[in-house]
Amino acid sequence: MKHPIRWNPLLLATRCFLLVALFLGIAHADTVETISKVKPSVVIVGTYSPIKTPRFVLRGTGFVAGKGNWAITNAHVIPEGTDLEPDSKLVVQVRTNPKGLTGQDDLSMRLATVVDVDKLHDLALLQFDGAPAPALALRNSDTVREGQSVAFMGFPIGGVLGFSAVTHRGIVSSITPIALPSGNAQQLNARTIASLRSGTFNIFQLDATAYPGNSGGPLFDSESGEVVGVINMVFVKATKESLLSQPSGISYAIPSNFVTQILQKQGSN
Repeated sequence: MKHPIRWNPLLLATRCFLLVALFLGIAHADTVETISKVKPSVVIVGTYSPIKTPRFVLRGTGFVAGKGNWAITNAHVIPEGTDLEPDSKLVVQVRTNPKGLTGQDDLSMRLATVVDVDKLHDLALLQFDGAPAPALALRNSDTVREGQSVAFMGFPIGGVLGFSAVTHRGIVSSITPIALPSGNAQQLNARTIASLRSGTFNIFQLDATAYPGNSGGPLFDSESGEVVGVINMVFVKATKESLLSQPSGISYAIPSNFVTQILQKQGSN
């Protein structure tokens, strides 16, 4: 006669805890390696003037893609017309030496020129001077699924936290059209009307908070580091002034396939 198996609840709980701890440890190690791999490719986008104080003004984040001297950012990050004064230059700052003596990353300032702008998808392609930097790989964004773990990297709050790239984690909470029907005509704006006329497209809604300065930063798979999108906006509950004190925790990213399109126009992906 076989005796029934009696499980020791304490032993079972201990084994379950160890398995979960092992899984989380592996996931944490993967994320650490991913951040180390992505960080050298993330750049600061801004303007520089030798006669102003401060000389450098951060406008957003970008990342190296395609050729080693190309950077992707948001179109709204790039100054246009009178926004760029005659004595100011568009520049990117590239990470050259991780965590130098000051505790911050050593950065190299490079002059940049605008190669192409895709206003509909809020993307811009820049070319910067100097030595090339490592480019990030792009993943087909059609493979992204709701609930997928992702991370994004950039320089939130306009560099107040310093010029060392900051990483946030979250999930893709929804894949949704960028131009949704409005309840009344007063809720329509020029950007929404342009999107409706040109045909809407899907973007990634994220369960994570982006801040001013994160715009243009890469949204990437937290395990492989492959770019699946570009951070471009955050949902504001009330006013822009309340963004820091009352963050909504909802951000949006442009799928990476639109980055691939802008690179392919230049004969590279």
